[in-house]
Amino acid sequence: MSNTEFKEIKNIILKALDDLKTLDVVSIDVSKKSNFTDLLLIGTGTSSTHIKAISNEVIEKIKKNGFEKTIRGVEVDNEWVLIDLYDIVINLMINETREFYGLEKLWSIDNSYKSEITSS
Repeated sequence: MSNTEFKEIKNIILKALDDLKTLDVVSIDVSKKSNFTDLLLIGTGTSSTHIKAISNEVIEKIKKNGFEKTIRGVEVDNEWVLIDLYDIVINLMINETREFYGLEKLWSIDNSYKSEITSS
């Protein structure tokens, strides 16, 4: 995926997350720490129904904008939905699951990652 496509897809995702009132969205650049993705996006939903609605909206917007080939996989659980777009991995969780797994802490072992809260 080109840098332009990456930015466009990221903007599509962030808009969809904002439209569905996803809480505490964090963007973590893991390009220097990971061989499976460049960017992790983590967001909180208020319920399992909310995170499913958010994930459906994200996937719909990606497809609507012609990037359906970037969708590698979707893992759905009642408390966590993961959307794998190769260079971007989106994690949508209810608050308890997000606190339990602490992905932000996991990816900040050496405190050198860049995290950016993109919405609240």
